[in-house]
Amino acid sequence: MKAARLTPAAWTVIVAGSIVLMLAFGLRASFGLFVQPITEANGWGRDVLGLALAIQNLAWGVIAVLAGGLADRFGNVAVIVGGALLYALGLWLTADVGSVWSLHMGAGLIVGAGIAGTGFGIVLPLMAKAVSEQDRQWVLGIGTAAGSMGQFLIAPLAQQFIDLFGWTGALNAMALMALAIIALAMPLAKLARPAAASTLTLAGEDSLGRTIALARGHASYWLLTVGFFVCGFHLAFITVHFPGYLTDHGFDPDVAAWSIGLIGLCNVFGAMFSGYISGRVSMKKVLIFIYASRAVVTVGLLLMPLSLTSVLAFSCLTGFLWLATVPPTTGLVATMFGTRYMATLYGVVFLGHQLGSFTGVWLGGWLYERTGTYDGVWWTGVVLSLVAVALHWPIRESRVLGMRPAASG
Repeated sequence: MKAARLTPAAWTVIVAGSIVLMLAFGLRASFGLFVQPITEANGWGRDVLGLALAIQNLAWGVIAVLAGGLADRFGNVAVIVGGALLYALGLWLTADVGSVWSLHMGAGLIVGAGIAGTGFGIVLPLMAKAVSEQDRQWVLGIGTAAGSMGQFLIAPLAQQFIDLFGWTGALNAMALMALAIIALAMPLAKLARPAAASTLTLAGEDSLGRTIALARGHASYWLLTVGFFVCGFHLAFITVHFPGYLTDHGFDPDVAAWSIGLIGLCNVFGAMFSGYISGRVSMKKVLIFIYASRAVVTVGLLLMPLSLTSVLAFSCLTGFLWLATVPPTTGLVATMFGTRYMATLYGVVFLGHQLGSFTGVWLGGWLYERTGTYDGVWWTGVVLSLVAVALHWPIRESRVLGMRPAASG
């Protein structure tokens, strides 16, 4: 069994990293529940909060590139602690929001920076380095599933906070939860050393500059990056606007909260299976299957009569495909370039994801305010799924020509 091969130190990284991801992604997945109460309290349209959350996703992607470089230089734990502080600050500022500017700063820029410092781009490379190459995909699936379990647990909890304390009190409670990430990062301090001090630093190993230069000219790397745009478009649009889509059709807010939670629960199994299968079959074929399946599931939602049964079916199927893209995507980055500078290289790929997130969230709010419906964005997502299938088809799953073996991590 895989568990028998892992050392106590590796398990420390896996468990602590998984809980960090549970909190980071559970809190982030709950923002869609605040769209209606915040907009109603301030007399805004959904496009106002939609733009703030689009800024959040864009800031997350841009700062993730910087955060990855800082993690490779100074260590992952320092970045996680800084990210947790920013996360809590952004949530606290959002709890007292009264102007569009403060909304864009708190829920947008600052929370986005906090997620960048506590998310997949920082934690998954740390988990990947803690195990052998043989166990890498399995552990990446564990970490991805942990983020989804946080979505399942925290989104319904956030709705209960809203019911009990109002949206302001709920955001303050969530800020305290973000601060807990700091304590969870402490057990990683001795293990999450910066690359400069790591035993991976070997004579003749590729430098960061050389690795980036090779990545810049590698077509498969850029196809992977552009394809991840589509994943971001889907996930961010659904996270932010699906609760409003359901309440518009007469569903109770609790149903909307549990639909987001159910997506997270089902993705625990989807991410685990994706991590498992990605270590055994072609990773690009796994991604092709995921994007094609998303198109089918979305078309089913739009063409079937909307009922509690169809909502639950959509949530389960979407959940199984939700973050299932992450293990094969991170695995392809590691296959191409190794794990030495994985945080930086995955950060660039993830920027593509967050550009898609920005587009999905912003377009959803903008079109809704002008047409009164989300249908145009749903169908755009279907078309983009087919584009992603075409983009992943020519990707080459092999080490980049010119990379030295020592860079494999």
